Amino acid sequence: MADAVMHTELSTIFTDLQRDRQVDVVVLTGAGRAFSAGGDVAWMQDAVDDPESFDQTRDEAKRIIFSLLDLEKPIIAKVNGHAVGLGATLALFCDVIFASEKAKIGDPHVSIGFVAGDGGAIIWPQLIGYARAKEYLFTGDLISASDAADIGLINHAVPAEGLDARVDEFAERLRHGATKAIRFTKIATNIALKQAAHAAMDVSIAYETITNSSADHAEAVAAFREKRTPTFQGR
Repeated sequence: MADAVMHTELSTIFTDLQRDRQVDVVVLTGAGRAFSAGGDVAWMQDAVDDPESFDQTRDEAKRIIFSLLDLEKPIIAKVNGHAVGLGATLALFCDVIFASEKAKIGDPHVSIGFVAGDGGAIIWPQLIGYARAKEYLFTGDLISASDAADIGLINHAVPAEGLDARVDEFAERLRHGATKAIRFTKIATNIALKQAAHAAMDVSIAYETITNSSADHAEAVAAFREKRTPTFQGR
């Protein structure tokens, strides 16, 4: 689950990996049962209580996406469990995505009265088209790994017990390949994606910042803490 500390670390890790000459391939995965189960509700409450604190989150969100895209080394997502919200965004911005068949992927920002402004509104349409992307982003519904692979959201849905071996095999193949050619191919392939991200990120994260101060978001956070269904009023 993402909290303030992890968010700050994510805003620098991809730059560090770019500088590390010992790294040729990056594998991004979760440390527990989930890949990333979404944002920490206490962190959200802090931002509701002190909206100016969200300025740091906003700036870090841009650095996370831009530094991830600027990392020239191939990034493999090993989605070992549910990838939700920012977790889904991180996975989907990776170059090749393997997911456990037990995993689900989704961006339920709207479920907490938020705009998916930290990258979700950018990457989902790039991968599955605008119509499908808007359906998932408007509802916040989660999609199974198998269905995600079928519609092109991810590359492969793999039996959970075989996920590590499958990713290791692919990472080794890249590591022993023509790494310079692979990096340059990534750079060339990502040109349009980077242009889209730079064109949309400021606006989308600005809308998320606005919704951080909305009544609907405050209601959603309160409802989550009180274990009840939120009552939205469109404010």
